[in-house]
Amino acid sequence: MLQRRSAGAVIFLKEKGKIYYLLLNYSAIGFVGKTYWGLAKGTIEGGEKEMGTVLREVKEETGIADLEFIDGFREIEKYSFLYKGEDVSKTVSYLLAETKTKEVKLSFEHLDFKWLSYQEALKKLTFKNAQKIVQKAHDFILSKNL
Repeated sequence: MLQRRSAGAVIFLKEKGKIYYLLLNYSAIGFVGKTYWGLAKGTIEGGEKEMGTVLREVKEETGIADLEFIDGFREIEKYSFLYKGEDVSKTVSYLLAETKTKEVKLSFEHLDFKWLSYQEALKKLTFKNAQKIVQKAHDFILSKNL
């Protein structure tokens, strides 16, 4: 089984007293015509640290470069999938990051993006794991009064 490690972020912005979360629409690898809504993430390369991967991937995928990481939040997601006939086990570390940039410039890897309220984000996210991560991030933001 192939092992893959990635890092991503729950990216949020505050506007007029409300919190909005950035979701990206991906093509499902190996499933023609299938898409899913998720969080920004990418493969950890070489000797990169998680924050370095998140900064690089978010810039490449969205054009956003002004992430401010929120200390104390780190969630792990594990899942497996079949890719070209081979089992892949993936571990993704998610950090929490705030941005002031609302404008998104999508890369070729994505089909769409949305800034959504907490409730809208939970409804739009395709996978339960991502919903749980956003729930934990939202609770963390509220508990820290960010």
